[in-house]
Amino acid sequence: MTTTDAVTTSLGNRWRDTSAPSTSEEWLDRAQEVADILAVDAVERDRANATPHTEVQLLKDAGLVTLLGPKEYGGAGESWETAYKVIRTVARGDGSIGQVLGYHYLWAWAARLVATEEQIAAVEELYTTNNFVFGGAVNPRDSDLTIREDGDELVFSGRKSFSTGGQISDLTVLEGVLEGTETHIFAIVPTAQEGIVFADDWDNLGQRLTESGSVEIRDVRVPWAAAAGFVDKVFQPLTYNTLNVPAIQLVFANFYLGIAQGALETASAYTRTTTRAWPYGGDDKKHATDEWYLLEGYGTLTSKLWADEALLDAVGAEISAVLHAPREELTARRRGEIAVRIAAGKLRIVDDGLEVATKVYELTGARASANSVGLDIFWRNLRTHSLHDPIAYKKREVGGYVLLNEVPEPTWYT
Repeated sequence: MTTTDAVTTSLGNRWRDTSAPSTSEEWLDRAQEVADILAVDAVERDRANATPHTEVQLLKDAGLVTLLGPKEYGGAGESWETAYKVIRTVARGDGSIGQVLGYHYLWAWAARLVATEEQIAAVEELYTTNNFVFGGAVNPRDSDLTIREDGDELVFSGRKSFSTGGQISDLTVLEGVLEGTETHIFAIVPTAQEGIVFADDWDNLGQRLTESGSVEIRDVRVPWAAAAGFVDKVFQPLTYNTLNVPAIQLVFANFYLGIAQGALETASAYTRTTTRAWPYGGDDKKHATDEWYLLEGYGTLTSKLWADEALLDAVGAEISAVLHAPREELTARRRGEIAVRIAAGKLRIVDDGLEVATKVYELTGARASANSVGLDIFWRNLRTHSLHDPIAYKKREVGGYVLLNEVPEPTWYT
């Protein structure tokens, strides 16, 4: 039993007899409680690389899974502005679990992105009342799943090399192309079925507890009526449908920021308690916290993360307002402007976060490189996921906006 298992078991859901948070600030406090629990043995659990059932149950018990769920179904009815900050906070304690939660929020919003009003209500009632977690078999770098019609049903088949949250999810988002057409179809299905087969092959440098391994989809059947956004087998397009990419790119940026903040918090705690002053500098200090180069180093890194946080909060408020506004109001230009701002935020936190995760070693000392300290987890986590799509393309998007007044066309990555 890991420390988190023990803590969770002994508490028996510490929030069972407490009222649910009622404000955004209280939800962030709840997220911090979760982060504190996860941080206790994040390195140990990362090395064990076990399926994070206990960690996901912790998210459920805390009420974070239904943060965006409608109040009428028992959810918190919170905004995306709060959700982004919750993702960031959880990632400070465990980057993997922050990612799982962030992806869940995006897939839980998938119905609102593309579905009809009736479908949205059905999906949100289903996941909110049951406290379900989403995974997604949607990886655009792979071939699309194939979909064939069989009467009033659609049959999905194929393979995806990444399916984040797969084995710990209750519901899975599928995406494929209808045979003989260029029509893409999204559908939400129960994860626990014979036709969804996980390979259990996720074994990467970082983000090891995200369950992002491959999955085979073997003749999974979905009623035509469950094809998201289709009316009489015809899709009803809106610019709002394309917000999935900017929304999840900002999910990325926020758990990157959380990981970097976690690195800085862990390193500074080590410096305060363990790092020794350097005795050969000519102005010997009694404590490491008196060393000018350490004060300068932590000051520089902290200022960068504060600036990143301010930018991500600003763009989080912008996209949150759009995500919660009537879907018909969004224009292509406004969508593109938000995508550019998110690209700018992402490229900044990737550069600054990797700098933080590397330079903390210079600020903690040689003994901090011991495996028992575990500072490596932050760099490994951030380095792994920041390769999701080339950051150079985000820089180009921002440059195109500045020099040419162009906004990126919606794709699977912009």
